[in-house]
Amino acid sequence: MFRPQRQVASLLLLCACFFAPLSQAQTPNQQAVASAHPAATAAGHQILDQGGNAFDAAVAVAATLAVAEPYSSGLGGGGFFLLRHQAESGTDYRFLDARETAPLSAGRDFYQDADGKFQRDPALNGPRAAGIPGLPAALVLLAEEYGNLNLKQSLQPAINAAEQGFAVTERYRMLGGFRLEAMRRNAETTRLFLREGDIPAVGTLIRQPELALTLRALAERGHAGFYQGPVAKLLLDAVHAGGGAWEQADLDNYRVIERQPVSFNSFGMQVFSAPLPSAGGIALANILQGLEALPPATPGSTTWTHQLVELMRRSYRERMLLGDSDFVEVPTERLLSADHARAMAATINPNRATPSSELGDPAPFKQGTDTTHFSLIDSQGNAVAATLSINLPFGAAFTVPGTGVLLNNEMDDFATDPTGENAYQLAGSEPNSVGPGKRPLSSMTPTMLENGDQLAILGTPGGSRIITMVLLGALEAIEGEQVEAWVSRPRFHHQYLPDHIQIEDGAFSPQLQSELEALGHSIKPVGRDYGDMHAVHWNKQTGELQAASDPRGVGQAQVKARAEQPAQRIAEPRAVKAD
Repeated sequence: MFRPQRQVASLLLLCACFFAPLSQAQTPNQQAVASAHPAATAAGHQILDQGGNAFDAAVAVAATLAVAEPYSSGLGGGGFFLLRHQAESGTDYRFLDARETAPLSAGRDFYQDADGKFQRDPALNGPRAAGIPGLPAALVLLAEEYGNLNLKQSLQPAINAAEQGFAVTERYRMLGGFRLEAMRRNAETTRLFLREGDIPAVGTLIRQPELALTLRALAERGHAGFYQGPVAKLLLDAVHAGGGAWEQADLDNYRVIERQPVSFNSFGMQVFSAPLPSAGGIALANILQGLEALPPATPGSTTWTHQLVELMRRSYRERMLLGDSDFVEVPTERLLSADHARAMAATINPNRATPSSELGDPAPFKQGTDTTHFSLIDSQGNAVAATLSINLPFGAAFTVPGTGVLLNNEMDDFATDPTGENAYQLAGSEPNSVGPGKRPLSSMTPTMLENGDQLAILGTPGGSRIITMVLLGALEAIEGEQVEAWVSRPRFHHQYLPDHIQIEDGAFSPQLQSELEALGHSIKPVGRDYGDMHAVHWNKQTGELQAASDPRGVGQAQVKARAEQPAQRIAEPRAVKAD
């Protein structure tokens, strides 16, 4: 259950910010977990069956994904958790920001050589590319503040998975192939995740006993088990030896931030999504509310697609203005408003694509390719949508010996070169420049849509394309399509620059593509499938749950009857040190 906050001021703020006026008292008659790996889905159900709630299950799923998806997430990375708590008095939404932070020694010249020239490689590969991890702190916070079980119980499935191992899949091989050269540079990464210097064959068992020990330290000592003591020393020693810039003060200062979720109404649904430092919630508000302001069009038609693409273009243009709102002044309230979305929609020419060059760079304000996602709900209506990342596949390709911790390369999500672009071809910007303690701008967009009839829970990995994938999935939910359609529909994407529509094979019919090109759109196939969406739907009228995992990935979605035993706390949590 959600327990009292540590400070009165925080309690007042949370009461004001996180309560949503949704008073339904009904609960599902089942439980559901949809994640990117069968072992993680099984771990979530195991914890629910043991009397845990959705937040305990989220710990188990996230930690097990950290083991079984080293190419997507891990204890060396971070992420966002959107939480829904169902109480008799109403519904409470909260957002946990476990995004990585820049080291305190980092600044705008962090990746410049002695001549002031930007260096790309250290922003992508090795420990200098790594921000201070946030996922371990998030797992502790979820267990101590929101869960029914203790951390030892909720981490046990992940510990078992690390000791027993997981089998290499085609997805592992594909993503490892993207990062093979970087992985070969690090002896520990090579030892753990390669075989004879190459990508292992399908079915090869990957065991991570050192990661199991790190998980046990986290289970035994909580926050201090990772950010202080023996694990912290191993992290710092390895980072220093590899040319990184972490210090003990960076680890000591790391905290998960509880933020107000983005919330707005659109198409008869109340939408809850990710706030800054994610650009996702603002972009969804712009596009969905903008679409409402435009003349109605049949989904999938040329007019509808043109409208969506033009709204995507304009929203991603505004992304260049965004950064960590704890460091950069951002007029969030205005950007989320229906008036702003209507003004954006009013600039769309219904008969012509607007070249991005005509829009120009926006005036400044005053002053991930692989990730993972899971969605779950317990039988009481508590729910979690979480998107986790280490950025590129296998992160910085640097594993800390003795810990099994594969470091992220999320520093590239900053505008490490504010005049250039990052690994996802997203244009750089001053508000997202590197700064000590800052959190890089993200596209991760865990989202829920709710009204009196239904709740939709969804999210996906996919780097810069995350926002548009969530958008398309949300539109499927709004249209009343089955949850399988949300995760499997062909996808298209526009991000302002480069100025073309990116499409999966089969996303557009030849006729639709021809008609869009006649309007002036440039269309380029991606050449492969992308994304790995996992979603849950709750029909409040019947109590029925549905769950689906993206057929592009290797994940599993499962709905089960509610656990028979009542949820109750097994052991009281340790006292949490005040900030």
